[in-house]
Amino acid sequence: MSDAASVQATRATVGDSEFDRDTAVTLREPGVYDVDLSAGWTIINAVNGGYLLAVLGRALGDALPHPHPFTISAHYLTASQPGPAVVRTDVVRTGRTLSTGQASLFQHDDEGREVERIRVLASYGDLGALPEDVRTTARPPAIPPMEQCFGPEDGPAPVPGSSAITDRLMLKLDPSTLGWALGSPSGKGEMRAWFGLADGRDADPFSLLLAVDALPPTAFELGLSGWVPTVELTAHVRCLPAPGPLRVSITTRNLAGGYLEEDAEVWDSADRLVAQSRQLARVRLG
Repeated sequence: MSDAASVQATRATVGDSEFDRDTAVTLREPGVYDVDLSAGWTIINAVNGGYLLAVLGRALGDALPHPHPFTISAHYLTASQPGPAVVRTDVVRTGRTLSTGQASLFQHDDEGREVERIRVLASYGDLGALPEDVRTTARPPAIPPMEQCFGPEDGPAPVPGSSAITDRLMLKLDPSTLGWALGSPSGKGEMRAWFGLADGRDADPFSLLLAVDALPPTAFELGLSGWVPTVELTAHVRCLPAPGPLRVSITTRNLAGGYLEEDAEVWDSADRLVAQSRQLARVRLG
């Protein structure tokens, strides 16, 4: 059975998938949510930043009167670990078309002290109520057909112990951005891929928050290796994605002082730009 046929046969639905279960938050009291961060979304034991953004995004989606994140900015203060966590939210402002809130995720360290892991500020609205008028010069990334691209299953893990999250993704990388895997990085700082969830669940605004931070780092194509932790990440969700696989394009133009930016675009099967992001990340040189 082909990859596409296998996914179709076992397709999960929005609201009933591993991603939904692993990003679920439980209201403890007004503005306070309990969550169990899953080890299934880790990279070298650290929880993926896009997955964490989706977790906090869900808490804010419950706390605010509007359903969808329009813009969400996260500062990653300390590395999150799998296990129990608490999210505390605060409603900053509510309006007719937009509401704004902030949220922080906390865990306890080895000494039992509560440590803030992430702090988020976000504005929410209703993507389904937006006008359909689009005026853009943006174009979808040129990626070969999926059957001509390569996934993590086609080679060794780029970083030992980094496979937990990739087991939960349908990721097919553009061969022209895979020089790093062959020992010949292009130096261009580009990464492009077909993207989805491994269980076939279609994308929604919260899984788009995962998509902007789920590809291998562009640092690999710059000739660097190892963990590239996110310092700050801002994502814009532009419209409700159509069913089907996404295309993700990430570029870096400037690495300086041990930090680089990554600009991401996410396109749906209807050739619409459904999400954008920029993040600042730290790299280990030498």
